[in-house]
Amino acid sequence: MPRYVMKCTGLSLALLALSACGGDTPPELRVVFEAVETPAGANSGEPFLSTSNADVYMSWLEAVDSGSHALRMSRYDDGRWQEGSTIAVSERFFVNWADFPSVNRGPTGTLWAHWLERGQAGGYDYGVRVVRSADGGETWSEAWTPHDDDSATEHGFVSAMPAGQGMGFVWLDGRAYAPAADGSDGTKEMSLRYREVSADGLPGPETLIDARVCDCCQTSAAMAGNGPVIVYRNRSEGEIRDIYVTRLVDGAWTDGVAVHADGWEISGCPVNGPAVAAGGEDVAVAWFTAPGDVPNVKLAFSSDGGASFGSPVVMDDGTPAGRVDLLMLGDGSVLVTWLERTEGENAEVRMRQAFPDGTTTESVSLTTSSAGRASGFPRVVQASDGAIHLAWTDLSGDSPQVRVSRFELEK
Repeated sequence: MPRYVMKCTGLSLALLALSACGGDTPPELRVVFEAVETPAGANSGEPFLSTSNADVYMSWLEAVDSGSHALRMSRYDDGRWQEGSTIAVSERFFVNWADFPSVNRGPTGTLWAHWLERGQAGGYDYGVRVVRSADGGETWSEAWTPHDDDSATEHGFVSAMPAGQGMGFVWLDGRAYAPAADGSDGTKEMSLRYREVSADGLPGPETLIDARVCDCCQTSAAMAGNGPVIVYRNRSEGEIRDIYVTRLVDGAWTDGVAVHADGWEISGCPVNGPAVAAGGEDVAVAWFTAPGDVPNVKLAFSSDGGASFGSPVVMDDGTPAGRVDLLMLGDGSVLVTWLERTEGENAEVRMRQAFPDGTTTESVSLTTSSAGRASGFPRVVQASDGAIHLAWTDLSGDSPQVRVSRFELEK
């Protein structure tokens, strides 16, 4: 497939340098771009990327006929995405631009997938379904629901992480929106909950992490050197919705604390969750915020496994739509991606490299996109060979289409 070396210009894939173009700059990092064929068909969207060892996995949803969707997956191997396979097909999938399925590889090689399934009440009555495969995705188990609650409320925004030999799942749970037994209204507070399941499918107890969180912002999880870290958007009694972090310490989740006190007061959910990445005790969190109606994408570093964070740095170029993702490189620096508005509903997927000392590069544009909901949340991961994969939903054609690009950073 064609490969392109892009330099520090206004081109959509450009040079990543350790500081701005021109003048006295440290040694350059070049992006070598390779277009990659994807097995996703027309009317596809909601891509998700994950990595484990030498493997890169992608899942996505694809319309298959009137009213039905297929949850499909593929593995990147031998320089290409393998033929896609189907995990499940259903008329009851809850298909949403912001709350999307996933596929992850567990510690023993078992694959774990989750999707969202609509309940009988319609609207935002939906629950989480989890399946596992011990044969690389050839066959899948019966679906399992991690939440004990089956009320006609929202359960979603799932993140998965290794847990022993199995997998842990964290989700937003809307059971407090259900009417009380006496018919009165519930407290209408979304909660953050967690549950582990063993490699052979045996579930552990359900755990409440935070009883009042933002209603529909994505969660994110990473494995630091001293244990798992979860980030999420909190919701205070005064409707301050800043990004919080919790850690699993001595078998219990710590009380959530703010990564940074932005003080964003907003009466509704912005549908714009954070991202976390870790390498040993180094942890980084990227997020969108807009206190005083001034939007920003911010980044903060921790050197103690997420127990505390330094002052954040701004990553955007002035007109961000958010929808961040994040990956940590071997030298402790990170790459942050986000949507930056350009003109009208047009946008670009942009990337910036940042270092723990606060140094950042100039941003680069990776691809054009849209600030509309249908463009979803671009995802980025790094393979074991150092190559970076970006997946997004392309709206430029007659129908939505999942696209993937692959690029390398060269010194």
